[in-house]
Amino acid sequence: MNQNVEVTLPDGSIKEVQKGTTILDVARGISEGLARVIVGAKWNGELTDLSETLESDGHLALLKVDEEDGKHFFWHTSAHLLAHAIQNLFPDTKFAIGPAIKEGFYYDVETEHRFTPEDLEKLETEMKKLAKQNFAMEKEILTREAALELFREKGEDYKVELIQDLPEDAEISIYRQGDFIDLCKGPHLLGTKRIKAIKLMSIAGAYWRGDENRTMLQRIYGITFEKKKELDAYLERIEEAKKRDHRRLGKELGLFVMHKEGPGFPFFLPKGMVIRNLLQDLWKREHILRGYGEIMTPLILNEDLWHTSGHWDHYQDNMYFTKIDEEDYAIKPMNCPGSMLAYKSGRYSYRDLPLRLGELGLVHRHEAAGALHGLFRVRSFTQDDAHIFMTPDQIKDEIKGVMKFVDEIYAIFGFKYNVEVSTRPEDSMGTDEEWEHATASLVSALDEMEQPYTLNEGDGAFYGPKIDIHLEDAIGRTWQCGTVQLDFQMPQRFELSYVGADNQKHVPIMIHRVLFGSIERFIGILIEHYAGKFPVWLSPVQVSVLPISDKYNAYAQEVMTSLQRAGVRVDMDQRTEKIGYKIREAQLQKTPYMIIVGEKEVESKQVAIRNRDEGDLGAMELNDFIARIHEEVEKYQ
Repeated sequence: MNQNVEVTLPDGSIKEVQKGTTILDVARGISEGLARVIVGAKWNGELTDLSETLESDGHLALLKVDEEDGKHFFWHTSAHLLAHAIQNLFPDTKFAIGPAIKEGFYYDVETEHRFTPEDLEKLETEMKKLAKQNFAMEKEILTREAALELFREKGEDYKVELIQDLPEDAEISIYRQGDFIDLCKGPHLLGTKRIKAIKLMSIAGAYWRGDENRTMLQRIYGITFEKKKELDAYLERIEEAKKRDHRRLGKELGLFVMHKEGPGFPFFLPKGMVIRNLLQDLWKREHILRGYGEIMTPLILNEDLWHTSGHWDHYQDNMYFTKIDEEDYAIKPMNCPGSMLAYKSGRYSYRDLPLRLGELGLVHRHEAAGALHGLFRVRSFTQDDAHIFMTPDQIKDEIKGVMKFVDEIYAIFGFKYNVEVSTRPEDSMGTDEEWEHATASLVSALDEMEQPYTLNEGDGAFYGPKIDIHLEDAIGRTWQCGTVQLDFQMPQRFELSYVGADNQKHVPIMIHRVLFGSIERFIGILIEHYAGKFPVWLSPVQVSVLPISDKYNAYAQEVMTSLQRAGVRVDMDQRTEKIGYKIREAQLQKTPYMIIVGEKEVESKQVAIRNRDEGDLGAMELNDFIARIHEEVEKYQ
């Protein structure tokens, strides 16, 4: 009987080890240095403790803390460390759940004590003390009865409820660290000593299991790192992010507002509309250059359409409905079904394909009130959609064309980006063969373009796999914006066709594609990316004319009129305020240029220029200044 197992590493190499060997020992067999830095592993695609033993052949990836999955181990163990500290300092506390999240971790607890910022400091100190003791994270498998008995004895009602809701055949595990025990499937670090830099960030309320009819718990959020300098850098980035918050800047700069009369429905103000129109003009211009035709489809369409598209079965909870002539209608949550009907209104042969149709379409989706967040999560937004109808042999070239388009658009704003391929979800339409063909087509196109990507298993759309594009902004945050989805399903459901070279009818393949994602969200990202200091071409006001006193208003008006005639967006501050005050106000509005008008400027018929970043630029001829503005704008047009 073979007592060895084969371990396949990410580079394709295979190590043969004795059955029962721990993952940590496999790492040691590769390199002692590697074994010291890893925090966890993926075994056959599942996150796994380093103490796990290998009993069969499989694929192994060893994870460091700076990897996305590696952070999960670090922050999940940190959540248990927080709970341990709470148990020591506030022993009457009942524990609910404590997961790792995208940035850090939290723990939900019930206690009569109301946590304060001062309590967080005490808990941080206790966490550091516990971490130094390097408690091993010891996993134990319990029977259902033993687990229920354990947590009933501890008075942990929430843990008991979680156990009772598990399937009868579910494996139930606990983790011990010293005298703290938690119901948990893991995975975790081997021990606590690597957790050195700790910051508990905030306290919030959270209903048990998200149900407003259940107990309101206290949620403590935290973040941890191995080194203090990493924590300091993170906190600095958080402070910078607060300064860039698009909700605050949007209001201060007069771009958009939200009103209680329409939660989740943004109101764009005149300056915000300038940015919005510039983005839409850019979108239209670039699409014309690439052979797209623009369409507009109705906001409301009847129930039958949404059954055909599959949204009625797969997306109904996120839709708004109405009745017209006693029939059921839905407000569109997506533009694609309307685009199907637009295609269906014509007749096409293979010579007409690919057919590229673009639409700046307003859609509405029902989002939970608690999920709404400025322009980032709204209930109505404009998707910059495009739908490309093509023959099977055109798929790869069209995917490449779209990705090249993506690259060129994001370069305008100075964005770097990374790419993710999302594969078939559990709730999906279509055959295995269609999904395999669609996924292989996306991957093959990216490989030929030498575009790096990561796989995001199970996160595709219900009708097809997709490429998601994640932008990186000026302070290193990532935002999912563009997406490219390959769809074999919807053209079939809508009975779309074209006449092939064989003179027979065939069903086209379709790409769904957005670049900005939504105009609203992209504007929110741009506000934070630029911290409100938009480049000249995108600034709602490019120049503010600032007369030193009323007697220079006439010349200031002449200057303003000349700028307007030259296509420059300009305003004038005629208030009876001192010039220093006017300059500060223009700086707060983040206007790129200020023109100071006083006696010298009137006499010389020149203008004194001030730049928001460089300060005083001195006097120049107005035509020279206009040429400078045009030159800056033309870089992007």
